[in-house]
Amino acid sequence: MASTPTVLIAAVSGRALAASARRAGYAPLVTDFFGDQDTIAAAHAHVRIKPRNGRDIDPDELIVALQTLAVGREPTGAVCGTGFEDRPEVLARIAQHWTLIGNSPTTVEQIKDPTRLAVLCRRSGIPHPDTKLSLPKTSAGWLAKRRGGAGGVHIRSAGAEQRASEAYYYQREVRGDPVSALVLADGHTAMVLGFSEQWSSPAPEQPFRYGGAMQPAPLARETADALTDAVQQITSLVSLVGLNSFDFLVDGRTFHLLEINPRPGATLDIFESQCSKSLFAMHLEACRGVLPNDAPTFGRATASAVVYADNDIPQIPFLNWPRWTGDQPIAGSSISAHSPLCTVFACAATAALARQLVDQRAQAILARLRARLS
Repeated sequence: MASTPTVLIAAVSGRALAASARRAGYAPLVTDFFGDQDTIAAAHAHVRIKPRNGRDIDPDELIVALQTLAVGREPTGAVCGTGFEDRPEVLARIAQHWTLIGNSPTTVEQIKDPTRLAVLCRRSGIPHPDTKLSLPKTSAGWLAKRRGGAGGVHIRSAGAEQRASEAYYYQREVRGDPVSALVLADGHTAMVLGFSEQWSSPAPEQPFRYGGAMQPAPLARETADALTDAVQQITSLVSLVGLNSFDFLVDGRTFHLLEINPRPGATLDIFESQCSKSLFAMHLEACRGVLPNDAPTFGRATASAVVYADNDIPQIPFLNWPRWTGDQPIAGSSISAHSPLCTVFACAATAALARQLVDQRAQAILARLRARLS
């Protein structure tokens, strides 16, 4: 009997990718920051790495972790999730050792460069907020965004930046609701798998911190068609492959493309649970140049939300985590205030009901934790 193929997975959090890889028939070899108990359960093998400066992936530690995972095995390749948006040089180092299953370092560098993305949007006639690399003289109505930032924690008002920094760029605020398109691309064309609406969970000095997402997004057909056309235009200019997400702000029939995340993203869960085929498998096939004949259909509406710790938790108590939770921290681990505690999921007849249920479940988890800590 042939052995189960292995695949390397590297991300800030690798749980969703590992679970989807298992579903696709792979044995995932995972390295991430958290080492949550359900990540370890989904992984064939796991190595936890520590963030550098509390945020960044340390390239030397990462390569050692991947080499450790690959010993005695022949991984199909490496799939990288969140954490590499501003690190194309780290992707290049991974590609020296294993086949990179996803966008090339050159593509990631191009799509995450705010100036080059603005040029792509202008060439395609796609609405995009005014973008500057230098601090605007009048900061009112402008946002400061860290290059390659993810999860919204890096976004603040430009007025909060006292001096210009090469790590940040500046974007004029525009109106609208945040909508993300989950996109599958083969290097030439793209297929929009679905749209989700997102919301923020503000924290001190983090007014745009990611809160959660629900699908399907409540979009008029003509708006969905316009967003799909924008995705196709960008993909025709940039050789995107595999799973990607396009983030928009939608205001009625108008929209602005904010950014593109050239990797599997935070909405993987809410689509995976309702898809008849593993999205990880679709990612691998698309990276080989094969798109499905038809876009998958999703059943019921789904939502997910990140639950953040209210205060510092020196030691997580043992909890009987409900089946509708993910990213479950190991008992005894510590979590700092305003950091992710876990993720909660919900499924319902409509997206609004799924959002309502996921909010209730987030509060239920916090109440359960407070009771154990009291």
